[in-house]
Formats: sequence, C-alpha cells, structure tokens
Amino acid sequence: MRTHVSTHTRTNPLATVRNLGILAHVDAGKTTVTERILYTTGTTHKRGEVHDGTTVTDFDPQERDRGITIFAAAVSCSWDGHRINLIDTPGHVDFADEVERSLRVLDGAVAVFDAVAGVEPQSESVWRQADRHGVPRIAFVNKMDRTGADLDTAVASIRERLHPAPLVVQLPIGAEHRFTGVVDLVRMRALVWADGTETAEEGPVPDALREEAARRRRLLEEAVAERHPAALEEFCDRETLTAATLAAALRDLTRTGDGVVVLCGSAYRNRGVEPLLDAVVAYLPSPLDVPPVHGTHDGTEEERTADPAAPMAALAFKVNATPTGRLTYLRVYSGTIEKGDTVWDAGTRRTERVGRILRVRADRHDPLERAVAGDIVAVVGLKSARAGSTLCAPGAPLLLEPPGVAEPVVHVAVEARRSTDTDRLASALARLTEEDPSLAVRTDPETGQTVLSGMGELHLEVAMERVRREYGLEVSVGRPSVAYRETVGEGVTGFVHRHVKQDGGAGQFAHVVLDVEPWGTDGDESTDGDEGTEGRGGFVFRSTVTGGRVPQEYVRAVEAGCRDALAEGPLGGHPVTGLRVTLTDGQTHVKDSSDTAFRTAGRFGLRDALRAAAMVLLEPVVDVTVTVPEDAVGGVHGDLAARRGRVTGSGTRGGATVVTATVPLAELFGYATRLRSRTQGRGTFTARPTGYAPAPATAVTGVR
Repeated sequence: MRTHVSTHTRTNPLATVRNLGILAHVDAGKTTVTERILYTTGTTHKRGEVHDGTTVTDFDPQERDRGITIFAAAVSCSWDGHRINLIDTPGHVDFADEVERSLRVLDGAVAVFDAVAGVEPQSESVWRQADRHGVPRIAFVNKMDRTGADLDTAVASIRERLHPAPLVVQLPIGAEHRFTGVVDLVRMRALVWADGTETAEEGPVPDALREEAARRRRLLEEAVAERHPAALEEFCDRETLTAATLAAALRDLTRTGDGVVVLCGSAYRNRGVEPLLDAVVAYLPSPLDVPPVHGTHDGTEEERTADPAAPMAALAFKVNATPTGRLTYLRVYSGTIEKGDTVWDAGTRRTERVGRILRVRADRHDPLERAVAGDIVAVVGLKSARAGSTLCAPGAPLLLEPPGVAEPVVHVAVEARRSTDTDRLASALARLTEEDPSLAVRTDPETGQTVLSGMGELHLEVAMERVRREYGLEVSVGRPSVAYRETVGEGVTGFVHRHVKQDGGAGQFAHVVLDVEPWGTDGDESTDGDEGTEGRGGFVFRSTVTGGRVPQEYVRAVEAGCRDALAEGPLGGHPVTGLRVTLTDGQTHVKDSSDTAFRTAGRFGLRDALRAAAMVLLEPVVDVTVTVPEDAVGGVHGDLAARRGRVTGSGTRGGATVVTATVPLAELFGYATRLRSRTQGRGTFTARPTGYAPAPATAVTGVR
C-alpha cells in the first residue's frame, strides 16, 4: 500500500535518484533493514535473514558464517517512481575504512539504532564520519519489538551523544512484543501492520493515543519552527503548521543538517519499512540537491555539476576481483559514460577502456548501455584503476579528492607453509591490498618476513581466511602486534650537526643548529617565526635563522631531511611523531653547499638529536565498551585491570551492566574468547580507536 505521494519535482530525471548508505553499530540491524527494503520494493521475492545466511548483501561466505557485514555491498531498487542506489556498510570498527569510502560517494544515509541500546560506540563513530563528509541523515530506531525497547530513551541518547536536533515524526503503537504500528505525526494518521500482512493499513489515530499524538505533533511543530524561517512565519500566523509546510521544512532541515528526522519500526517483522522508504524519497537529497563536485586540474580548482551533458567525471570507490573479472565501482558525478568508452585515469595519467557497465545488486548484475551523472554502477575492463581513482573524459581532465585511508594499527607476520607457494602468496596479498586500501604489505628489513597490516585483529583474520579460501593457500600467521610510535618527552636545544664530505670531486658542506621540542595537537601550532611549516602527521618545522646565514632553498632542504628522519626513531625504529624542530643557525660554503648537502644534514642532524633527547614510546589505545550480566562485573573489572585498562564508567542498560574503559590495543588480542569464557558466553564488547598513549617498555612485543 502506498503511504506517501512525493512532492519532489519530476522535471529532471536526476530528481528521482537517491544514493544512500545504511550506517550503524554492528548488530543494530543494518543488513535486515536493507533486506526488507529490497523485499518491500519488489527487488527480491523472499525475505533474506542474517541468521539463515540468505541475505542478498551479505553474500560473501565469511559474512554468512560470521553473521556480520564485512564488505560494503551496493544494491539498486525502485520506490514511488524513484531509483534508490543503496550501500549496506559494515558496522564493525575493523572495517570502518569501507564505511569511509562509501560515505565519500553518497548523498544521504539512514542511521539505524537499536531501540534498547540506543547510540552505541560504532554508531557514534560512523555518525562522526558522516559529519566529516557532510552527508544528510535520517534516523531509524529499529527493534521496537524487543523487550526493553523505548523510543524516547533512544532519541535521548541520539540527542546527548550525537548532538543533532532529533525531529521525531512517529509515535509507536504498542510497546515491545505488542508493537504493531506507528502514528504518522506529519499527516496525523495511524499505520498498522497486522500479523501475517506485508503492508500497512492506514487509519485514524487510535483514541487512546490521540491526546499524546497531538502533544507530540505540537512539540514537532515547535522544534521545526524554531529552526526553519518559513515554518516559523506560518506558525506565528496560524499557531500550527500544515502537513505540506511541515514536510517541506523537514526536507530542508535534513538536507542542511540542522535537523535529523527520526522514525521507528521493526525491520525483522517488516514493520516501519514503507514509511522509511517514503522518508528517504521525501527528505534525503537527490544528486541535484547536493553541491557540485570539486576537483583540480593543473593546480586550478574546478567544479562539475550533476549534468549528463557535462564532461564526464567519476570516482572509483571500490575494486572487487570476481571469478568473471575485475569490477570497479564508480560514482558518476557528471557527464555520461557508455560501454566501450575510453576514459582518462587522472591519477595514473593513462587511458582505460570501459568494457561493460553493470547495475549492481550485491553479487548479481544487470548490463547497462550507459551510466549518467548521479549513477552508482560497476564497470568491467579497467586494469589500473584503484579505490580513489578519478576517471574522466580524456578531453576534460579533472582530479577528484580520493577517500581518506586510515593508517593500519595491527600487524601479523605471514608466510606460505610450502616454499613453492611464496610467489602465489605475494600475488594474493597484492590482490587483497588492491581491493582494500586499509591493508598494507611490507617486508621487515631485519627478519625478511612478510608483514600484513590492517585495522584490527578481525580485519587481518578475515584477510587470511580469504587467502585460504579463494587462493587455496596454506599460510602460517604470527601473533598480532601493534603499530607503535615514538615521540619526544624532553627535547634538546642548540644541537649542532656538521656535514662535510670530500671525495675528490665537488664536495658537500652543510652546518645546521637545531632545537627539538615536544609538540602536540593540543599545543601551540603556530610557527612563531619568519619561516615555518605547520604540523602534518604530528610534526612542525620552522626556521628562526636571520641574516641570510642559511638561504631559503636550503631551509626547505633541511625540512625535507628532517621529515626523512621521522621514518625511524631511536627506541625501536618506529615512526616519530609529536615534535617541533627549529632551525636556529647554520653555515654555508660558497662552492660545496647544496640542497643535497643540507637535506643530508637535516636527516642525520635530527636523527642524532633524537638520540640525545628523552624519547617516549607510544602505543595505540582503544575505548572498550563491555556489556555483561551483573554477576560477571567483578571478573570483568579485574580482567581489564590485568590488561592495563583504565575503567572510565559503569552503568546499566537493558538489564545488563555496561562497563567502559580505555585499554591498550595490544592487550585486547584474544579478549573476545576470554570474555566469553568468563561470562558463559553472555558478554559482548566493542572497541573504538582513540589515539596513542605512552607505553611501558615491557609492553613492546611482536613484529615491528
């Protein structure tokens, strides 16, 4: 049954496109929401279930085995004359980079929250990611049929922890297992899903809820009028808002980010999905409603509008190797791309040929002749494009900003069990890093071991399982270790380094005097001198040399040399961060000074200065949220203390005790198994990276 008539203009086909993602904490119900959307829109004819391993978007064998989303999956469906391109994103923190790449190409999102747990740690993380990308959102409070479900409590957690203005447009009918429908506060009607029915029946607001619905409608009108000038004008004149004015204001507030529309339902029971789809169409933006994409060409910034007739520009956000070929997922921002077209890869500066264009439905594909601005599609035939590559018309080159790639924090040493498989393992790892930029492979210079780095223990475990399953390789995996950093605890002043080299030809001479001091992101980032470069990667360089004793070109060479020295610190060869270096004096030679000489002096001078300074080892730390029965709290506290954890809070939620703590990442390896054994399988935990903290020397273990 249709429950909404879209008021969006239909004059431009792009107005009927919605590119959105499903965001949430693990187990909040993202994949179930996606499955119900596909079922409700008629894209599938059977409801997929996570616990049965029958979902469309979680099609990878590991996703079905583990019951979680690992890889962002794109699907396309239709609702009310609109095409919805939907990306189901992972909820586990180890796969946050998949969420980052997806958000880069989306126009809107649905944030899913558990009606019992409210805002959970990863919910907060993905919300902040969406904030950084300026992605408009609507909120869907799921699992309203669970024991302990409470819409008001969930909304309060959204307001307190995420700080948006929640605009609740529904009132639940019934609670927990008696949840049967919602009151639509915009149009003041009831939508009820009877047992065994697939669609909502529309009717008047029940008598028992009429007074509460009127009160909540009034609160909604006041909240909207407070934030929307046109709504405020009508509210002052009439002391109420019409449904049309309220809907238009909600659309504007959603797209500007000044408000977040909140709906509720139970995706598992197929209750609340139709109003959610109506809200997607009514409130989230089309490609026409978002600002033009910006890029650069020859150092000049350009913009491209969502116009099929404009020069083509697209961003690759995902690469996937399938048995039938290499798929590159694209968001087309402007222009039109057709099968057989030649496109320009602005990053590698080479041409590529588009073999086929596919409309994606997870692991199934429908061929297309062309894709236009606003489309999210997959193409076959690109050989060198990577996630983050810009593809554009050869005659109108443009380079778009790629998605950010998180720095890996966990490492494992891997090797093939059979020496004859070494080359195959190297090829498999190269393929994995091509598909997932948050994985990195290197060879340890001391041990010669191959080291795989990723975002967490589960991330690396999944990668190794893919090597075993997809490539048929038997591999040995070492104990995980973390990515340490080094920083300056107490600096040195007036450190002199003189670089002199005479070998028969042109000599090298450079004399530098350096001050090295701690520098943090909370400290003074100003350069305070005549020359300076503000911190990139926790490093600031400045020069206070006067009288031209070191020419400007040599100052830049000294800075480059100092940056070279940051790669390996004196404590254990870990990257150095959190320091400020000041070039205070120096000398040159008329014939023997050069950029090379001063770069060498900067590198070796800072390296020796760090050895003379008091250095501190840093280790990654995470915020851990542990949910356990009340009788297991004591054991959990003791275990966290043994892992060098610092408990930061404790409370109750949904009949269980929630303990929050800050724990070194290295101490969490194997914690899931330990927690299950301590709580007879009833305890769960989530972890979220929060940065680095000083580490005791005895904590350093594992592969560098």
